[in-house]
Amino acid sequence: QVQLVESGGGLVQPGGSLRLSCAASGSISRINLMAWHRQAPGKERELVASITSGGTTTYVDFVKGRFTISRDNAKNTVYLQMNSLKPEDTGVYYCYAVGTLVSRGGFNSWGQGTQVTVSS
Repeated sequence: QVQLVESGGGLVQPGGSLRLSCAASGSISRINLMAWHRQAPGKERELVASITSGGTTTYVDFVKGRFTISRDNAKNTVYLQMNSLKPEDTGVYYCYAVGTLVSRGGFNSWGQGTQVTVSS
């Protein structure tokens, strides 16, 4: 009932920047939490950053100072600004959202993922 569509991935050189976007659509009443996870080749999916509806953010240590998560509640969209990218940032980045539906049920949904490759 809730769809998440990511965009903005691609190939970038080390030290470069990318901005990911994720738009949620469906019978959404409220999105309590939005987050970005990533899955590097051969590794498990891991949390990168999250943001609550009130704007409280959390970051995993290896992206602090380089990545910034933000959201536009009116558009049900979350962003991830990634600066000073490193080859180890390579992976598939997934958007995740948790909230409530118009029908009063809850939801938690994943996007399809967008590939980020950092390489010279």
